[in-house]
Amino acid sequence: MAGRHSSSPSAAAKSQRSPLLLFVLSLIFLSLIFYIFASSSSPSLPTLHATSFPAASNPNVDYSFVSSLEKFLITHKSKSPSSRDDTVRGAVDERDVKRLGDLISEEEEKRLYGGETSFYSPIRVYVYDMPSKFTYDLLWLFHNTYKETTDLTSNGSPVHRLIEQHSIDYWLWADLIAPESERLLKNVVRVHKQEEADLFYIPFFTTISFFLLEKQQCKALYREALKWVTGQPAWNRSEGRDHILPVHHPWSFKSVRKFMKKAIWLLPDMDSTGNWYKPGQVYLEKDLILPYVPNVHLCDSKCLSDSKRTTLLFFRGRLKRNAGGKIRAKLVAELNGAKDVVIEEGTTGEGGKNAAQIGMRKSIFCLNPAGDTPSSARLFDAIVSGCIPVIVSDELEFPFEGILNYRKVAVFVSSSDATQPGWLVSYLRNISPSQIRQKQTSLAKYSRHFVYSHPAQPLGPEDLVWRMMAGKLVNIKLHSRRSQRVVKESRSICSCECRRRNSASPVPFS
Repeated sequence: MAGRHSSSPSAAAKSQRSPLLLFVLSLIFLSLIFYIFASSSSPSLPTLHATSFPAASNPNVDYSFVSSLEKFLITHKSKSPSSRDDTVRGAVDERDVKRLGDLISEEEEKRLYGGETSFYSPIRVYVYDMPSKFTYDLLWLFHNTYKETTDLTSNGSPVHRLIEQHSIDYWLWADLIAPESERLLKNVVRVHKQEEADLFYIPFFTTISFFLLEKQQCKALYREALKWVTGQPAWNRSEGRDHILPVHHPWSFKSVRKFMKKAIWLLPDMDSTGNWYKPGQVYLEKDLILPYVPNVHLCDSKCLSDSKRTTLLFFRGRLKRNAGGKIRAKLVAELNGAKDVVIEEGTTGEGGKNAAQIGMRKSIFCLNPAGDTPSSARLFDAIVSGCIPVIVSDELEFPFEGILNYRKVAVFVSSSDATQPGWLVSYLRNISPSQIRQKQTSLAKYSRHFVYSHPAQPLGPEDLVWRMMAGKLVNIKLHSRRSQRVVKESRSICSCECRRRNSASPVPFS
């Protein structure tokens, strides 16, 4: 009895463990099958965080210019003028201009006395329905040639990569003309009657036409666009002051833009040397600076946490540039061979892009000297890579600086200090770890402001464009109305106070 009693619990335990063991083994087996299946169906998942743009899990948001453009052109393949659009397509005389002016005044009085709590919110934008040769034909030209071409500019930059960098005209236009039900931005709406508009958008792809058309063909198209726009009643009413003209590449529209200098220009920066813009053509009170489209992918929150930043200072790009960019050669001579500093000559193509992306993600600071113009796309590549920009460009103006505080994300150094022997590396090494962490935290927060997308996202660059425009709008209205009542000959009479002001500040807005 004693023997049977002692062996019985053991047998019972075995009989109880056997089903439990089988159950556990079955779970492990099923988990293994699920893992293998998931891995085979989603091979890109392990690298998703390192290479994707924000909200990459949302298939309805495009952050790639090429991908978004392909979908856009399919959607708008059979383009026809909107029946609601009232763009003028015939000859215009003074009566048309006056009639439109009266309608606009009536509309503004309705808004002023109609109980609206915010007079210019949302901003109402009229988008001209321009002939296809200024819009869709140019987009198709890019689409049909970007895969085959290896064209380079005179300084060695790939033509189609440059067009992507300056494709702000596409992103803004695609958002404005999208069905309202698909749009996410609430601070700007498209209107289809000119009298309802606060601003007028000119959808002409000046960068594509400059780089992909023959020189004389391009100049002829520029002249046609100029004639078409300046023939509109709305343009003649305000002399273009309330018209938005995207000229984001400094070479684009250059032969005729002097005739449209009162319009609001969308620019990459403001070159005060006269190399790209003539004195009096561009100034902050009138125009708006927009960021380049980044060349590299966004380093998202997981990428940022996984990054091992072992390089102190990184730069990869053209080591010799023109104009203000000549400082690059001086910086290279000073920094070459310094410990924990990487300076590399840039190369074109995907290989060069990937090398730049890897280098930025491994670095604490990214050197940002001037290019041929005071700015370069590298600044925005650094921001979306989580690499603290070191700004060495004494004349640089920043996008959306009325909204964003760049001192939170960047280090500013004068050209004279940066080129002193040993000064820059020593200065960067003395920045405390807590200050570095603060800037990196701000970079993670700010990066969304520099990533274009379709549909345009709240607080993305398209959104900030209209927030900045809202700040300009009252002044635009002021000078538009003033131009309609002031006798033009009286403009030449300037008081002593006026002369002093003009000698110390940019050209007046009007």
